[in-house]
Amino acid sequence: MIVIDAASPVPPFEQLRAQLARQIQDRTLAVGARLPTIRHLAADLSLAVNTVGRAYRELEEAGLIETRGRAGSFVSAAGEEGRERARRAAADYAAVIASVGIDTGEAIRIVQAALTSGAAAPASSRPRPGREGHVAGHATSA
Repeated sequence: MIVIDAASPVPPFEQLRAQLARQIQDRTLAVGARLPTIRHLAADLSLAVNTVGRAYRELEEAGLIETRGRAGSFVSAAGEEGRERARRAAADYAAVIASVGIDTGEAIRIVQAALTSGAAAPASSRPRPGREGHVAGHATSA
């Protein structure tokens, strides 16, 4: 389920990008799954086509989806590479934390602050009429 919170300070394209990235990372959207067309998802979520297009472009740049011309956009196998990259970055971060003597609690707070500031802020879980949809089934509720 994709929910766009119009009252959020996070731009709609970023809310969409983050939610799709989460669905890909947690395998709610499986490798090879076809995403709705930009126009279809824009209509389902009552967003501008350019807003959805920007989210898709950023997901493609991150290697999470791939666009195959008129065939559409699909969840990329490169998403697994992203997960491995994140594991390596976490190991590197843990080594830095240990070398500078920061305790685990503070290290986790630093990561949480980084994840929740700006671009990675989670969208509200409160649905708004006409602004939600389920990507996999293209369903919307009003």
